[in-house]
Amino acid sequence: MKAVQVVGYGEKLQLTDVPVPEVTGPYDVVVKIGGAGVCRTDLHILEGQWAQKSGVTLPYTIGHENAGWVHAVGSAVTNVSEGDAVIVHPLITCGLCRACRSGDDVHCEQSRFPGIDTAGGYAEYLKTSARSVVRIDDSLRPADVAALADAGLTAYHAAAKAARRLRPGDRCVVIGAGGLGHIGVQVLKALTAAELIVVDRNPEAVKLAESIGADHGVVTGGEHVTEVLDLTGGHGAETVIDFVGEGGATKDGVAMLRRAGDYHVVGYGENIDVPTIDIISAEINLIGNLVGSYTDLCELMTLAAHGRVRLHTTAYPLDRFQDALDDLDAGRIRGRAILVP
Repeated sequence: MKAVQVVGYGEKLQLTDVPVPEVTGPYDVVVKIGGAGVCRTDLHILEGQWAQKSGVTLPYTIGHENAGWVHAVGSAVTNVSEGDAVIVHPLITCGLCRACRSGDDVHCEQSRFPGIDTAGGYAEYLKTSARSVVRIDDSLRPADVAALADAGLTAYHAAAKAARRLRPGDRCVVIGAGGLGHIGVQVLKALTAAELIVVDRNPEAVKLAESIGADHGVVTGGEHVTEVLDLTGGHGAETVIDFVGEGGATKDGVAMLRRAGDYHVVGYGENIDVPTIDIISAEINLIGNLVGSYTDLCELMTLAAHGRVRLHTTAYPLDRFQDALDDLDAGRIRGRAILVP
């Protein structure tokens, strides 16, 4: 089968031929890929940011946002059958450790992460497990929802966590209205009555956010922090969700926060520099967000099936993977790029 692989850090990906994965264990599931999301993390992988953390041996197939159809299953798999349309949770988990037993499987002690530390979905087929596949509604196509497997799931996890504290009349600032942010806006709109303020450097991204539920849009510039403070009566927002995490976004995000507010970090790339006396005196909370759980993914797919969350996508054939990465890196993608074998 064709697969796109990392052959070296700081080098371009290569399209090559590799064997089709086979079922070797009772809970294995092999998925025929119908769509693979192109994520900014893929750019960070190529830069070498994940090299030490993942410990993966090169070359390997990249791609951690995947959906498609069940191609083959192990002897003990009962939740899906061959031919079922599925979305793939990004982690392969054990089901036995304390985190898995408590439903917090994203912190599984023995997890594997296809596309990060083992073979991913920039390919024609992907091997995963029965614990990782979620059947999708007949109204949904794999290529249309693939990026919800990680970008959407991460956005849902952060937005749902924030929504537990947001009350009607509260303000929530969303920094970044791109691949994750535009999903986060829809999730927040579905789960909370808070007033949503979206901040992005791209006017078109701000327009997209306003069209899908944002109450206010602010284009970054010299006065964008002041604009947000003005929209919040000078107090700042109860919650800030930062889908950028670099280029000065963290400094801005903290400056937009109300006393005793929650600053959710989703995007990454720079350090957060906040004097401890400011954290203590204002009692602000700095909250990290990784990808969501299997249950989070099930809930997100329910919203998608009901039309409450729609992924804005641009499709590329698998052999145009470099065009998709270049367009993402240059900021030309509105929503999410999807590779379709």
